[in-house]
Amino acid sequence: MLFALSVTGAVATVKLGDDWMEWHVRFGIISLALLLFRLIWGIVGSHYSRFSQFVRSPAATLRYLKSVKVPDQKTAGHNPLGAWSVLAMLVSIGVQATTGLFTRDEIMTQGPLVEFVSESTSDLLTKIHHLNETLLYIFIGLHLVAILVYTLRGHGLVKPMITGNVPTNRLPLETTEARDTLTLRLWALGIAVVLACAAYYLIQLS
Repeated sequence: MLFALSVTGAVATVKLGDDWMEWHVRFGIISLALLLFRLIWGIVGSHYSRFSQFVRSPAATLRYLKSVKVPDQKTAGHNPLGAWSVLAMLVSIGVQATTGLFTRDEIMTQGPLVEFVSESTSDLLTKIHHLNETLLYIFIGLHLVAILVYTLRGHGLVKPMITGNVPTNRLPLETTEARDTLTLRLWALGIAVVLACAAYYLIQLS
């Protein structure tokens, strides 16, 4: 939820421009920190958070598309197609947030790490930043459309996205537990604190 809000904040403030650009940089840094948390959690987190659990091969994804005629509400976690769409959006957000650290607009706004690269490198990353912006909007739009379609079909996704829980009557009987233990939550807290400190440092540089 925080990730979605930070990305929304970055998009909104860049459209407002002028004095809001300072907040655009801040939201971008926060988005990058939350993205890094998601990537780390995708490796060491709870069962359904791990990429190894829901990312399938292209061949498996094609088989899924051929076999499924309607959204499958009897699936825990992402379906194969949804997994690839999530990965595509995460990559695009990662490119946008990372290049933003090194961008400059030659007027008043620049990324916090722009002084650590050459002017030509900064110009290249700035171009990538602008080009990827359109791609990111496309991925976000497709993601919102998918959520709307599932909601209209009676398979609401918003609440499970916020709480991380799905009603048991929407899951197969043999569904594996998430294994969201206290130890994992403490690990999550530790990772979050480290990334929050890094984000604060970058914000102070900007």
